[in-house]
Amino acid sequence: MAWGDKGGNDNGPWGKPSGGGGSGGGNRPPGGGGNVPPGPDFELIMRKSHDKFREFFSQGGGESGKGIALIAVIILLLWLASGVYFVKADEQGVVLRFGEYTRTTSAGLNYHLPYPIERVITPKVTVVNRTEIGFRSGAIRNSRAGDGSIPEESLMLTGDENIVNVSFEVQWKIGNAPDYLFNIRDPEDTVKAVGESAMREIVGKTPITPILAEGKSEAALATKILMQQMLDSYKSGVEIVSVNLKDADPPAQVIDAFRDVQSARADLETARNQAEAYRNDIIPRARGEAQKMILEAEGYKQEVVARAQGEASRFLAVYNEFKQAKDVTKKRIYLETMEEIMHGMNKIIVDNKGTQGVLPYLPLSELKNNKPAEEAKP
Repeated sequence: MAWGDKGGNDNGPWGKPSGGGGSGGGNRPPGGGGNVPPGPDFELIMRKSHDKFREFFSQGGGESGKGIALIAVIILLLWLASGVYFVKADEQGVVLRFGEYTRTTSAGLNYHLPYPIERVITPKVTVVNRTEIGFRSGAIRNSRAGDGSIPEESLMLTGDENIVNVSFEVQWKIGNAPDYLFNIRDPEDTVKAVGESAMREIVGKTPITPILAEGKSEAALATKILMQQMLDSYKSGVEIVSVNLKDADPPAQVIDAFRDVQSARADLETARNQAEAYRNDIIPRARGEAQKMILEAEGYKQEVVARAQGEASRFLAVYNEFKQAKDVTKKRIYLETMEEIMHGMNKIIVDNKGTQGVLPYLPLSELKNNKPAEEAKP
């Protein structure tokens, strides 16, 4: 609005604004006359801007509006398409709606509402993680122990109040992705704390001898079961794959004495195995010999019994014949007995009733033996 000329009037000492129809948009400072440059007319500027804006939409605004609408549609489609995601074979998709868990998706192509309404987390659920307890594989080796052990983690008290140095490794993976993401803050530290606690409990119930020798696998298996129970009670979503007991040794101060004890136990086991082998060799052999003797005795018994039964049957048969014809039977027995006694002997027959006394004996057996030889002559 322009400032009016100076002059007295009813509107006050500062004069009347020019271009009728409006009130003054600003005051002129007090003082005398002189020409003062006109100030900006804000109403005029606003009016002109409004007219230009209306002219833009009345003349070419239709096409521009369509372009803006098309751009808006494209942006909306791109925003909706941003919800498409792909879950790999070794992953699970955990969908959050405004930060709250809603669902779990499997491997493949999936969709969720665009950000910021929903978002997805895809943890790898098949990767096997390793947690070392009581040692560190990359640690500097101790010159005495030689295993890089960490005493504050590895030293444990056994059931018979001995101290043992236990180092083991826990292998684990994600079993339930939502529980794993939202129920525990630091999975690595949680698995480590639970593993150390479980191993201390198992070792505390076991004497030192099995821990140092043949009981290592049983202790590792019991620790795995106890760890899984504890982690399930926390709803941690962690699945224990295996617990590998790396070392179980006495403390360095007494390790030499324990090694001597272990060597003696090994010698005892060797001697026991040798005795078992000797026993397993000689006992079956003795049992075989005894069985052989028993079978021979049984055979001899059956043979003697059968022979006796045959002799008895033969005697009974002769006796029955003797009762029926005593003279004939006596003579027959006499002849059979003489035949059995004199079989194969040189015989001379003497006839005391004849005149000659001694009769020549005709050896029939020799005649039988010589006859084939005479027939073979030409």
